Amino acid sequence: MQKYKLIALDMDGTLLSDDKTISEENKAAIREASAQGKIVIMSTGRGAISAMPYIHELGLTTPLVVVNGSEVWSSPDVLLRRTLVPTETILALHKLALEQDCWWWAYSTNGVFNRESEGLDIAAEEWLKFGFYTENEVKLGRIREVVTSWGTLEITNSHPCNLEMNPLGISKASGVTAVCELLGIPMSEVIAMGDSENDIAMIREAGLGVAMGNAQDEVKRIADLTTVTNNEHAVAHIIRAYMLN
Repeated sequence: MQKYKLIALDMDGTLLSDDKTISEENKAAIREASAQGKIVIMSTGRGAISAMPYIHELGLTTPLVVVNGSEVWSSPDVLLRRTLVPTETILALHKLALEQDCWWWAYSTNGVFNRESEGLDIAAEEWLKFGFYTENEVKLGRIREVVTSWGTLEITNSHPCNLEMNPLGISKASGVTAVCELLGIPMSEVIAMGDSENDIAMIREAGLGVAMGNAQDEVKRIADLTTVTNNEHAVAHIIRAYMLN
């Protein structure tokens, strides 16, 4: 059996249970993998500030991929690479959100902003990702159609009712690839686990792509295998089956 050197974990819907905690089973497996010299990294749509409490809880000092790949960190304290969305593109996305009357949020290098942020000066920030949320499928489809026509952004989701926009060519896959180049590990020796559209690229490119039992159907369709759900310690299950000696 192929022994994998690195596992890239989505957080929400994958590592984290529905209550946004890491199960003791998952913690134990991650610590055991780390003790055996395996590399465990987060690859998440969250920003670094949001991801860091979990990184510290696990005691990880490994690289991480955040904001769907717009930032890659060589360690929790050292930024390796950052790719920005042009300000004019954020202005256009913001205008589209207003036109469609839907919830929006966006990550800048200073934090997260949303429809309720007061006094926001878009031009004063450096932007990493923009997101839309609406339960109206027609609106969501219209937004995807408009943004797709621009041809300048990666369009994914982290939930069936949202859309997430990153710079063209930037994804969790590009982020994990950058980490692998840094560490000298081929993608063939990587396991990637996730549940949503923003995980598809890294699941496709990893040596072993794993869809969660709670994943969206398209993720399950392209993955090498489907495991149990995020509430059933799936990360521990995969680490023990494919990484530990």
